[in-house]
Amino acid sequence: MGLKSSQKRERQNEKSRLRNRTYKSKSRTLIRKAFLAMEEGNLDSAKVATAEAIQSLDKAAAKGVIHKNNASRRKSRLMHRLAGLEKAA
Repeated sequence: MGLKSSQKRERQNEKSRLRNRTYKSKSRTLIRKAFLAMEEGNLDSAKVATAEAIQSLDKAAAKGVIHKNNASRRKSRLMHRLAGLEKAA
């Protein structure tokens, strides 16, 4: 048994972990879909998938699930890959 405050903190941490997991999972899934669309070479679907992934990353950063710089870095990687695809097309 711990102190009451540490027990409460454990309960809070578990709730936030479950809440944050949905945002992280959603972001990861959308990023994966965007990269797959880019690999297929379909520019239109790649643009749509990238926009969805970026929106999801922004939301996760706004909620404090991931750090804003982490979201920014991931968005940059997506956009860099998309720009290369546009250049090739």
